[in-house]
Formats: sequence, C-alpha cells, structure tokens
Amino acid sequence: MATATATAGPYNTAAATGKEEPTTKPLATASPTVHPAATDGGAGDEEVATSSKRRRSAQYLRKQRRCALWFCGCCGATVVLLGITALVLALTVFKVRDPVLTMNGVTLEGVDGDLGTAGRPAVSVNATLSADVSLENPNAASFRFGRSETDFYYAGETVGVAHAPPGEVGAGRTVRMNVTLDVLADRISPNVNATDLIFGQDYNLTSYTEIAGRVSVLGIYKRDLDIKMNCSITLEVGAFTTVQSKSTTCVANVS
Repeated sequence: MATATATAGPYNTAAATGKEEPTTKPLATASPTVHPAATDGGAGDEEVATSSKRRRSAQYLRKQRRCALWFCGCCGATVVLLGITALVLALTVFKVRDPVLTMNGVTLEGVDGDLGTAGRPAVSVNATLSADVSLENPNAASFRFGRSETDFYYAGETVGVAHAPPGEVGAGRTVRMNVTLDVLADRISPNVNATDLIFGQDYNLTSYTEIAGRVSVLGIYKRDLDIKMNCSITLEVGAFTTVQSKSTTCVANVS
C-alpha cells in the first residue's frame, strides 16, 4: 500500500517542526468615524430669545396688573372719600331746613264810625289792614317762593284777602313783606258797637297764610316746601285812631 506523503508547505512549518506559532488575528474592519452631532446655533439663539421675551412679557403683565390695581384702588378711595364728603355736607351744611315764617304785627288804619240809623256805627270802606310778615331762610341755598296769599277772619267771616308777589330769599337771609288789604267793612260793622269804638275794645282776628317755594342745593338736590301759618291776632281798637296789634300768636307748619 502506497503511503501518502504530505507535502509541507510554508504554512505547515510549525507542524513539521513541532512548534505552535501564535494565532494571528485578522485586522478589524475600519468603522466609520463617529462625530458628535453638530449643534444648530440658530435654533438655540431663537429658543433663548423666546424665553427672554416670555420673561419680559410676564414682567410687563405683572407691572400692568399692579398699575391697574393701584389705579382701581385710587379710584375707589376717591369715590368713597367723595361720598363721605357729600354725606357730611348733606347732613350739615347743605341739609335743607324749614324756612321760618313770622307774623310780626298787624295794623288797622282808617277806622271810622258812623252811628247810622240803627244805632250801630258803620266802618268806612277805606279802612285798611297791613300785616308785617318776615320769612327767614336758614339754608345754605336760596329759597324761591311763588305768589303768596293771606286771609284774615273776624268772627268766622272773611274780612280781607292779601296777596304778596313772588320772590327769593338768599342763603341765611331774612326778608320782610308788608301786605296790605282793604277790610270788608260790611262784615265787621255788625260785630262792632259805638261804645267799643269810643272807649276802646280788643278784637280778635285770625289769619291764614300759605307760601309755596323750592330750595335748590347746587342745582342737584331740590326740595319743594309748602309753608302754612295760622295766627291769632288781638287788636286794641279805640278813639278812631290807628290800631296796632296787641298780641300775635302764630303756628307754622312746613311740608
């Protein structure tokens, strides 16, 4: 049998010599170079700018909110202060008070008598009655009033009606009005006798006065007032002379 002879090649030298050569590792395949991802500079700047703008916007909004709160607070405080001031003025200086109407006195002039056929004197028709009336306005605003009327009564009969023209009373002022009327002699003479005229006698008259007007405070607050006054007047008549009122008592009502 033929024996196969192994031909020793160059790579079989180690086997022939009986020595092991170190194993040679194949060279590693070159890998592509890995570089860090490039940073986009433009996008970063835009993000920083956006963040900065947001912070500025938030600060601006906070500042505007503080200004708005401060403004609203000032407006509210001003309104409250004005309201308190108006209330104090309305309760003190500008409080509407009732005007005061006063009958200062009554004068009866031109009294004359005639015994006549019935033994009773007749009072002449030229007898006149004058009333001194004053109107006081205690308010801080003027009081305007219209045409007023005063009625005089004797023994339940109307003996005269007097009218006063419209006018105005300034703040804190007092005006005096003299109203004059002709006495209705035919209504007085049946209640008067000759003895009373010669020796003197007291006669009681009553009067009713009404005045309507308005108080206007700064043209904002207006109040209509109606003044009514009832008076009891005592006249001392005698010796055919001018007669002055002996006493006058009045009660006024304002509504």
